[in-house]
Amino acid sequence: MTNKLDSGVLVVALGSRGSLAAAHELLTAGRSLADTLKERLSAVLLGRPPAEAARDLVERGADKVFVLEHEALSRPDEELQAAALVQLCQKERFGKILFPSSVAGRSLAARLSVKLKAAIATDVFALDAGEAGLKVRRAGYGGNIIGEVEFASPSCVMTLQGMVWPPAPKTPGRAGQVEAVAFAPSATRTEFVSSQAQEAGEIDLGGADLVVSGGRGLGSPEGFKPVRALAKALGAAVGASRAAVDAGWIPYRHQVGLTGRTIRPKLYMACGISGQIQHLAGMSSAKTIVAINSDPECPMMKAATLAVAGDVHEILPLVTGEIMKRRGAAVA
Repeated sequence: MTNKLDSGVLVVALGSRGSLAAAHELLTAGRSLADTLKERLSAVLLGRPPAEAARDLVERGADKVFVLEHEALSRPDEELQAAALVQLCQKERFGKILFPSSVAGRSLAARLSVKLKAAIATDVFALDAGEAGLKVRRAGYGGNIIGEVEFASPSCVMTLQGMVWPPAPKTPGRAGQVEAVAFAPSATRTEFVSSQAQEAGEIDLGGADLVVSGGRGLGSPEGFKPVRALAKALGAAVGASRAAVDAGWIPYRHQVGLTGRTIRPKLYMACGISGQIQHLAGMSSAKTIVAINSDPECPMMKAATLAVAGDVHEILPLVTGEIMKRRGAAVA
């Protein structure tokens, strides 16, 4: 069996907390790429997903969905999952393989790149398939530079940033194939013991419609208390800038930006965030941006739909109080 790949786009649909939302975004990017190159678009599911999962991917744009069936593939055993994906890619000769830029996605992409001897680009946020070949843009050096990568051959593995491409719309009844593929696992050097989902008790930042974020301007970990209070009043997720995370004021899972999460909420409230390029790249697709900052000339204030110049410590409690008052009046 040769390692050579030549055609076809494959979306690796990795679930997160039972959701395939990331795969829906990859299907949008994959469908555009496949149509431009006049190639097929396929997707692959690992383990034993719900019966409706494969049909969902077809109705969102996949021409064919492969289901790599084995209970062991449902576990986060990347060595085993990579072995199964390598077998499929070699058999079907996929030339472009798309993963989400999640921890699991980046790890699997790296393994496939080595096993298939294919080029790799991570954290991609733009695709350009022209006559000169496939080019992508990605962030590098902690988001401080934007690099353009041109693949010398059509064989490549990519991880795509989340929330850059919109989810592929669903077309009920769309025609497509679903094929179950048996997998016989061999011995690996790793052993799955157990996994436990993190119980944060908070709204997940990745899919939130409303986000309230804090930055260096909050001054301390205590500065996030009014941010959390406002988020709770709105039913929003809590975000943060890299500076706040690096200072240890809030865990990394809240970080928004090229080195954190890329999000696309309906409302993004930036509290005490100056708006460096790395942060703006992670949330600039928000429909409405509200910025509260003492510096009216900072980049975030200029990017905002509504900019409020003032002390964030004074303004946030007033906003939260007004929201609670109005909601109380509405309930009464």
